[in-house]
Amino acid sequence: MTLVEDMLDTYPAGLGNVDRKKLADCIRECYACAQACTACADACLSEPDVASLTKCIRTNLDCADVCFATGQVLSRHTGYDANLTRAMLEACAMACKSCGDMCEEHSAMLHCSKCAMECRNCERACRELLKSLG
Repeated sequence: MTLVEDMLDTYPAGLGNVDRKKLADCIRECYACAQACTACADACLSEPDVASLTKCIRTNLDCADVCFATGQVLSRHTGYDANLTRAMLEACAMACKSCGDMCEEHSAMLHCSKCAMECRNCERACRELLKSLG
């Protein structure tokens, strides 16, 4: 069991009809993707031709911010707003798709290749949680 699952299990009011496994997976993936995108942007800044990576860096940082914010919103359950949760998940999936596509264009750089993979994982987790919310 992970910390995310432990924290979900300790929530005193229950989580309603939310699929706990999909929620936990999505929270974990959001934070992992935020870290991967932040690290990828930093690695891009260390590449010899930084100017050609400006859009990739920007996309990485945008994705990291959206993923982190989504992880935060998903971690809070008091006063749950289904519409906000859906909007955050949609935005996160979109940011991850954009970032994954961008990093795949630079997949010769290992950090971009790894980041693209993490973006795909997070996008998938967001879409699966969205489907389970109905």
